[in-house]
Amino acid sequence: MKDASVKDASVKDAPVTLPVETGSFRPSELVEIVQLDPSIKLDIRYATANNFVGRPVYDEPRAFLQRPAAEALVKAHRWLKAHGYGIVVFDGYRPWRVTKLFWELTPPDKRDYVADPSKGSLHNRGCAVDVSLYDLNTGELVTMPSDYDEMSERAHPDYTGGTEEQRRLRDLLRTAMELHDFKVYRYEWWHFDHKDWRQYRVQDIPFSEIPASGLPVQPGETPPSNPRL
Repeated sequence: MKDASVKDASVKDAPVTLPVETGSFRPSELVEIVQLDPSIKLDIRYATANNFVGRPVYDEPRAFLQRPAAEALVKAHRWLKAHGYGIVVFDGYRPWRVTKLFWELTPPDKRDYVADPSKGSLHNRGCAVDVSLYDLNTGELVTMPSDYDEMSERAHPDYTGGTEEQRRLRDLLRTAMELHDFKVYRYEWWHFDHKDWRQYRVQDIPFSEIPASGLPVQPGETPPSNPRL
């Protein structure tokens, strides 16, 4: 999304604080996705200026999920390999403060595309992931009916426009993810929520403070170095 869609940061919303949640939750176990499968690619645009904010909001181009969601993503990625594609991750766990920033910078009429910080995002729980596909033969990101983070009808997973090939690839991605315990968000073809999201709290921990998972690399593979497109 371009800067033109972002409202002036001087416009003030009512103060919002981190949600206070009660009940029983699983302990957080955020794991770095590429530690599970280094062939998953990263395109972490929030660590660059190539995003709807127009500047980096992450210090590091990394992606994390709660372990069950990360393992499910790997299964979807490996299922896709039989079809000639792999998964590219745009975003996973997102600290709550970034969700608050997105809400403040998004015009009210576009807020279906961002989470309300008073409730927290499923990204804040480590159970939502933004993904697309790359072609195994070329290594290139495929073309979908809309760009990532585009706040328009073209981003909807049931959008009937675009080319037949773009819709085929979008639907292939959705099939892979929904076969492996994710559900697409109704306004964004790239956003998928893991079934266990209610079992984890909203968090605001920076990437640099997430404990190392210690996950083993698959046999015959070398440790990942944050592969990117």
